[in-house]
Amino acid sequence: MTRKIAIYGKGGIGKSTTTQNTAAALSHFFDQKVMIHGCDPKADSTRLILGGKMQVTVLDTLREQGEDAVTLGRVCQTGYGGIRCVESGGPEPGVGCAGRGVITAINLMEELGGYSPELDIIFFDVLGDVVCGGFAMPVREGKAQEIYIVASGEMMALYAANNICRGMVKYAEQSGVRLGGIICNSRNVDGEKELLRDFCDQLGTRMIMFVPRDNIVQKAEFNRKTVAEFDETSGQAGAYRELASRILDTDGENLVIPQPMSMDELENLVVKYGLLD
Repeated sequence: MTRKIAIYGKGGIGKSTTTQNTAAALSHFFDQKVMIHGCDPKADSTRLILGGKMQVTVLDTLREQGEDAVTLGRVCQTGYGGIRCVESGGPEPGVGCAGRGVITAINLMEELGGYSPELDIIFFDVLGDVVCGGFAMPVREGKAQEIYIVASGEMMALYAANNICRGMVKYAEQSGVRLGGIICNSRNVDGEKELLRDFCDQLGTRMIMFVPRDNIVQKAEFNRKTVAEFDETSGQAGAYRELASRILDTDGENLVIPQPMSMDELENLVVKYGLLD
């Protein structure tokens, strides 16, 4: 049975980089059949998998050529490790709702049979600064069964992660979606690992992985590759391999309905670790 996983996190936290490197590790080290459906209007969720190429998006095709032109052959490409790639795209700047585009693109992919049953894992890479109705759609309608949130030891990253959990709670009972854990994409903040562990304890979840900061990630990106493709022997490739392994090993015991913190509780936690004056 295909596992459908949504990756959330604030803009700029490294969500798409984490998703692509994890997907590459799953394919490269574990021979998993993986698909990434990018649900961020920037349409940059699959570039490393496709060697740096911008992909034709579902919404651009729909807007410019009509629904009949939205075919799997046009909007679905295969990249590194056989990973299938789709990008929802977004509306014209200043016009329309990007969140609505997520709903439209996922529904079209379902109608086209794009989420084929032989896939082991489908990742939905979703913008997580604001969990509006459209961006919450993978959670609200049960399109994804598991959620992983990319965060760091920075206040706004924690605020976004907590906010995403608040959105999850609203739909967890009706959709069955559960939180699998927090992925710390390290920013080398003082006390970061301890803060994230404390944060996860407060939410009632786990820090599934502390991904260290390493310049090899940027070097790989400059070469339009994931870390596994760029240097499979590197320590960072090992970190993504471990994250992939932990996701594969996730079971019902690790999947929870989170207990979001109040704003006061969150600020008190951050103050405890000296990140606020």
